[in-house]
Amino acid sequence: MEKEEALNALAALGQETRLDVFRLLVKAGKEGMTAGAISDALDVRPNTLSTHLGALSRSGLVQAERDGRSICYRASLKTMQVLVTYLLQDCCGGNPELCAPFLNMTGPASRDSTNDC
Repeated sequence: MEKEEALNALAALGQETRLDVFRLLVKAGKEGMTAGAISDALDVRPNTLSTHLGALSRSGLVQAERDGRSICYRASLKTMQVLVTYLLQDCCGGNPELCAPFLNMTGPASRDSTNDC
């Protein structure tokens, strides 16, 4: 991940509604949610939600997939993992064992490898 990509992802999450949307989609898992379901769950107007989903999609944190007449949105856990790895890649001042518990939580074994949401 490049610095610009990290900044875009962090900026996308730096807004309350977008953070709520991302967390909701993480909870939804592989099934994802339609914009209408997200709007209802968070009590956000559809046109406002559309703007937020666009920002999250452009940052790579949310993926949209057409499902018939609907669009299903899913959190991109892979992008989030890459972001966290970028933020921690030089952590602990040369003492990686200090970060080991956290890095083990975010490592490949801690997620379902088939879930590229």
